[in-house]
Amino acid sequence: MDMESHPHHGHHPPAMPPTPTEPPPPAGTVYTCPMHPEIRQDHPGSCPKCGMTLEPVLPSLDDDNPELRDFQRRFWWSLPLTAAIFVLAMFGHRLQWMSMGVQSWVELVLSLPIALWAGWPFFVRGWQSVVNRSPNMWTLIGLGTGAAFVYSVVATVTPQVFPASFISMGRVAVYFEAAAVIISLTLLGQVLELKARSQTSAAIKSLLGLAPKTARRIRADGTEEDVPLSHVHVDDVLRVRPGEKVPVDGVVIEGSSAVDESMLTGEPMPVTKRVGDPLIGATLNTGGALVMRSQRVGAATMLAQIVQMVAQAQRSRAPMQRLADVVAGYFVVTVVTIALLTFFAWGLFGPEPRWVYGLINAVAVLIIACPCALGLATPMSIMVATGRGATHGVLFRDAAAIEKLRQVDTLLIDKTGTLTEGRPAFDRVVPAAGFTADQVLRLAASLDQGSEHPLAEAIVRAARERGLELSKAEHFESGSGIGVRGQVAGLELALGNTTLMEQIGAPLAPLMAQAEALRAEGASVMHLAVDGRLAGLLAVSDPVKPSTPEALATLKASGLRIIMATGDGLTTARAVGARLGIDEVHGEVKPADKLLLVQRLQQQGRVVAMAGDGINDAPALAQADVGVAMGTGTDVAMNSAQITLVKGDLRGIAIARALSQATVGNMKQNLVFAFLYNAMGVPIAAGVLYPWTGWLLSPLIAALAMSLSSVSVIGNALRLRRSRI
Repeated sequence: MDMESHPHHGHHPPAMPPTPTEPPPPAGTVYTCPMHPEIRQDHPGSCPKCGMTLEPVLPSLDDDNPELRDFQRRFWWSLPLTAAIFVLAMFGHRLQWMSMGVQSWVELVLSLPIALWAGWPFFVRGWQSVVNRSPNMWTLIGLGTGAAFVYSVVATVTPQVFPASFISMGRVAVYFEAAAVIISLTLLGQVLELKARSQTSAAIKSLLGLAPKTARRIRADGTEEDVPLSHVHVDDVLRVRPGEKVPVDGVVIEGSSAVDESMLTGEPMPVTKRVGDPLIGATLNTGGALVMRSQRVGAATMLAQIVQMVAQAQRSRAPMQRLADVVAGYFVVTVVTIALLTFFAWGLFGPEPRWVYGLINAVAVLIIACPCALGLATPMSIMVATGRGATHGVLFRDAAAIEKLRQVDTLLIDKTGTLTEGRPAFDRVVPAAGFTADQVLRLAASLDQGSEHPLAEAIVRAARERGLELSKAEHFESGSGIGVRGQVAGLELALGNTTLMEQIGAPLAPLMAQAEALRAEGASVMHLAVDGRLAGLLAVSDPVKPSTPEALATLKASGLRIIMATGDGLTTARAVGARLGIDEVHGEVKPADKLLLVQRLQQQGRVVAMAGDGINDAPALAQADVGVAMGTGTDVAMNSAQITLVKGDLRGIAIARALSQATVGNMKQNLVFAFLYNAMGVPIAAGVLYPWTGWLLSPLIAALAMSLSSVSVIGNALRLRRSRI
């Protein structure tokens, strides 16, 4: 049997793991960069590494984004000025509204507000990238627009300093329209990107929106009052009326009802709740009235922990991003070098006006080569995927778990609480010669009062139901995974599996046949020894979860090898394994043996996922390539795992695996697009194809392409919200 330490199932709502290995955030809202999650500060701003707008780690429901509002205002104010400059530049010489020299001054006046106000944040970020020695997209945009604008100002104010080859249509050619349009298009791109990025947090926002605003508290005198959720404390008595949401985590103390938990667990069918059953905050009471006692409030509730865990996973780095990070590290310097080479190559060897061509093509190179799409390729996919998983009751600890899960070929599963309900029911007692059934049950239950194992709980409950008087156990000790020992009424007792009996020298032969027969029926069998002598057997049955057969069939169909490792006797393990079609069964496995089994499978070249819920599963969960914890299990197990299934339903592994495959495919698409975009865009902008095709890329088109590249990467990531899993 699985002699592992478990909490009392049915008495507490499942606890979620705390946010792992993160520095404590500053008080209030914490802002971070989607491309550089290590950047954290307590106020809005831009990332010192990439210049990207920082966003809240935990988004708020009010959707107020000051950066978005600021960019929208700048864009709409710059748009009519940009349109006027563009019309003058394109058609002014044909309409002959004014002399070309005067037109240059008009364009200068119109472009000043655009360059010095609308585009000022871009130049600030570009300068910060130089100061911080962290070249990024704003370095390129600042250089490109700055070069075009400064050149045009000089050409307008002191045209005499330029050679005759720069003169076109009676004036030194100016490019105010290029600078203005690039700034306006970049502003538009930022607006579109910020709006799209906000959609990647839709899952967290929907989770935040689940919590009710108030709770109905029952005072000690029986009167009731509605109080804000923040005023609810542990051990408050609350009423949950039909159609209302459960305010916090707790336990039913009166009434019964069907509760819809689908918003947190992904389980579509409402769950019947009776006295003693756990309730999860933010779930919906669909039927009768309930009275509950609060047990976890505020940040300790499952909903709050899920939100924290999803937010943490969304900010983690995917291993696949490392290649993009390496490329981005050299990217800006390479682009600036290409822009300089373009400028001089055209200036020295191009057709007239050579240096004008050189300037315009160099600006186009700087503008189109935006490293932003490369940096956003995997973070956006991770943000959408973790949110999608949370809505199905699957919580990823980090991006690495999403990327690794699709490679898993072997699944190692614990039995009690993972394949089975983890709430065993007492079956029968088989006394040895010289003992009665009630004696054996009373002694075993007296000893088991000190254990939190679900099998122990079933024995204690059965003894109390029979009205047996239990004695206090002394010198109680739990043998990790094999049983318990202690003294009751001066008798030395040991209760556990055959390994424990062998350790104390208790003979097993008298009841060997009965034990094997019980195990063949799938029951867990415990031996009770009194003063080193076998006193009897206790059989406890732990029913298989209704969802387990379907989950295992789905996982096997996807190509996984299923292995069960349990502390139960080998006969019991084989009976359960045969019923479920499990490929390989290991019985009477100690916690250390589970760890060794994972290591042995890894040495054979297998990629191993381990699913379990007990304290003794923690070492194996930590060793496995991907650890999967049941949300109905212990905090220790969940802290050791990379994935938590909120409902404790193995079908969640199939969902997580499908999501992993879809996400990795999406990240690859984004990276390929980002690499190809720059690999093709930069040479065209530099004019490499000009000698054969006559193609040149206007800085205006380059600016539009640069803005749309990031938006397209985000748009592709958002497709994950609708992918089939």
